[in-house]
Amino acid sequence: MDDSHRARLHAAQQQFTPETAYLNTATHGLAPIRATRALEQHVREVATGRFSPGSADAVIDAARAAYARLTGVAVERIALGTHVAQFAGTVAAALPAGAEVLVPSREFASVCFPFMAREDVTVREVPLERLPDEVGARTALVAVSAVQSADGAIAPLEDLLTACRDHGARLMVDTTQAAGWLPVPSERIDYTVCSTYKWLLGPRGAAFLTGTAEALAELAPLAPNWFAGAEPWNSLYGGPVRLAQDARRLDLAPVWSAWLGLEPALELIEQVGVETIRAHNAELGDRLRAARDMAPTGSAIVSLPAPEGAAERVAEAGVVAAVRDGRLRASFHLYNDESDVDRLVKALG
Repeated sequence: MDDSHRARLHAAQQQFTPETAYLNTATHGLAPIRATRALEQHVREVATGRFSPGSADAVIDAARAAYARLTGVAVERIALGTHVAQFAGTVAAALPAGAEVLVPSREFASVCFPFMAREDVTVREVPLERLPDEVGARTALVAVSAVQSADGAIAPLEDLLTACRDHGARLMVDTTQAAGWLPVPSERIDYTVCSTYKWLLGPRGAAFLTGTAEALAELAPLAPNWFAGAEPWNSLYGGPVRLAQDARRLDLAPVWSAWLGLEPALELIEQVGVETIRAHNAELGDRLRAARDMAPTGSAIVSLPAPEGAAERVAEAGVVAAVRDGRLRASFHLYNDESDVDRLVKALG
């Protein structure tokens, strides 16, 4: 990382005020000061009767445009919602009866449950590393997280893109644990779904769906609403149904506070740069792995054995981590540094 990238990273770190060694971005990210101020202003406006819902439109549009720049996906191919499961459910509803869906073993529930809930669809769970080899003539769709929530394993997306293309299958990728630190070829993926309250540093309650033009054309909105209208504020009452013609027809009405807090956070991510954040996060993750005699992986999420009492010792040392799937999970972002890693290592003993 050169000096200019380090300078941008250092400037961004001044936007955070952690009171702990916070190693839990895989659960939720820390809010930057600029996002906190935007949310405080929103709460004051709501409390005093000065909030106008229409005034949020420009901020929401700016967030959609920022996500387009971060992902390389055209803005007209991006839909807005609140949670990953809603968009995964939209994709699941488009599958024909009898379809086969491949998912990794131990995949996050919001990715696999929408497909498993369909009794007329077959869902096969296979190890992540074997996923590309298991795509076959019967496979209609592969659903996978770009980075596994439990252990930080990075999915073989290029191999999956090739396998899906060769067998005529669709690919849906959950980028919730990747967007903001790991570049993903979103413009070439049939569908991506993303909740923004982790590495994108937004409040909970905002999510994105992107897709290729061909794949999006196969989706029908599960919850058509006024915000998905061609002219939202002229779509509040009565028929006929008049939805937008692009991906906005899949929009869900926004949780205003979530988008008002997300837009300044996305601005910060853009200012630092995803590649710079990736280098920083991966360096910290691999520093922890090296200290625990583990091979480097370049992931921002590290899963460690959690012997009895380990989680309690870590918490007593002022380190915030998580226990997932029976193991201790540490996750790193731009507000962390080497001292956070060393503090965790010392606490583990």
